[in-house]
Amino acid sequence: MLSNCRIMRFIIPVLILVSMISGSCSGRKKQAEHKNIIPKNELVSILTDLYIADGLLSHPNIRYMYIDRDSIATYMEVIEKYGYTKELMDRTMRYYFIKRPKRLVRIYDQVLGNLSEMESRYFNEASEIQVMKQNLWPGEKNYYLPDPSLEDSLWFDIPVINSGYYTLKFSLTIYPDDQSFNPRCGFFIYYPEKPDTLNRDYFNSLSFIKDGQRHNYNLYKIIRGYGQGRLRGWFIDYKNQHLNIRKHVKIENIHFSRSRPE
Repeated sequence: MLSNCRIMRFIIPVLILVSMISGSCSGRKKQAEHKNIIPKNELVSILTDLYIADGLLSHPNIRYMYIDRDSIATYMEVIEKYGYTKELMDRTMRYYFIKRPKRLVRIYDQVLGNLSEMESRYFNEASEIQVMKQNLWPGEKNYYLPDPSLEDSLWFDIPVINSGYYTLKFSLTIYPDDQSFNPRCGFFIYYPEKPDTLNRDYFNSLSFIKDGQRHNYNLYKIIRGYGQGRLRGWFIDYKNQHLNIRKHVKIENIHFSRSRPE
């Protein structure tokens, strides 16, 4: 998390910067008036953005991109984004720095709180993205039929706990000598707590091509707040097929992942 030392590293340069960019600063001889200053809440937002800008400009790659740019111009863009001028920013900072230093410290406490919250949210979201990138598929990534070690149905049953936008990707090759009729997938989300008539939410069924070529397939399903469910089904649904048909299938690159719905 951000430390007070790090925030103070920024406070002092900002105060100096404010004095530098204003040609009219006359120090303590000219008393700042408590009027025509930036409202406190917007000042907190401006200082928060200034700190972020300062951090970005300290990054070598970004600093190189703006090597010919005056850093003060960047800071002024931040201030002007809120509809204020450098003169008003200077007047506001002088007012707090000279007449309300304790209040200025409280303002920077709020800035620190904003930055700490942003940092925490960033790491939480980064962790969430990392989890989303993971392959949630618990089985083998590739299957081949016929294979005496496998069940011919290629049935699977995977817990689905969190809401989200789920994607099931896989590559499928069905060879011409496969004897299945109109091979199709059969995937659904099963909700144990729902009534029997509502506990299956089917994916769109896919018809497969028996040409000996590898084809890539993506299946999607949004799951929202139903509690714990299960992804169940077959890559190829052999129901209503003859029991002794020849099966010649390769399933590869299985990847099951989750992202948050828009």
